[in-house]
Amino acid sequence: MKPQSSIAGPQAGSRLPIAHLLGTPLALTTYAELSRYCREWVTQPGPTAVEFANTQVVIMRRYQPAFREQTRVTDCFAPDGMPVVWCVNWRGARLPDRVYGPTFMRILLQDTPEPFSHYLLGGSRETGERLIAVAQASNPRLRFVGAYHGPCASDGTLADPGVIDEINRLSPDFVWVGLGTPKQQAWIHRYKSRIRRGLLLSVGFALEVNAGIKPDAPPWMQRSGLTWVFRMASEPRRLLPRYLRYNSLFLFYLVWDSLRGRAFAAAEERPLPSPRP
Repeated sequence: MKPQSSIAGPQAGSRLPIAHLLGTPLALTTYAELSRYCREWVTQPGPTAVEFANTQVVIMRRYQPAFREQTRVTDCFAPDGMPVVWCVNWRGARLPDRVYGPTFMRILLQDTPEPFSHYLLGGSRETGERLIAVAQASNPRLRFVGAYHGPCASDGTLADPGVIDEINRLSPDFVWVGLGTPKQQAWIHRYKSRIRRGLLLSVGFALEVNAGIKPDAPPWMQRSGLTWVFRMASEPRRLLPRYLRYNSLFLFYLVWDSLRGRAFAAAEERPLPSPRP
């Protein structure tokens, strides 16, 4: 399979190439290209959901039917983890890098012009305040119109039932959903149909990283696919069981499905709206 690695230009009618890995359709895209798409999607009616798919998301979609059903409402799966990128590149994708949720959030916040607006969903109040201060110091034009930092149940239900009405009233262009997996996917699945417009970005701990609340792996570890090692060392009690489980499952299903010829499907193109000239 030899899919395109990028779209030639922001032309109407162009399509976003994808490749399947363990049943997940991954967008073969870059930070710059996905940023262009996102700025176009927010100008169109209805909501668009973007998932930053690491190995945990990919493997949960592979072996958990309920999670796979929840994420069917996702419009775009960006390749968030280096192992994911290595797998699709081994099949010919030629991606130069992953599209990592925390980095993508930082890039988009730095480069977003007026009059785009943002809403934060997840994290603590301190996280939200510090993130806004850091982001506006880098880009004074940023508009944060609201936030929710309260509890979220495992089924995606929020403690405050008025949040969806608030989002529709404020009509933010970008809703940054940092509830953690699988809560953020459950929230998008539960409420996407009730949100009138905007981009719903499932970014996990990107809020804490970009607020400076939690550290992120140094660039060399990220390039080497060792972000998980850094995070596990930072929070071993919480993350050690998670990474042992999902990394092992990813390797198992990658081998198992490869032996049966099901790990990869031929690349195809998802007919998503493209940036206008």
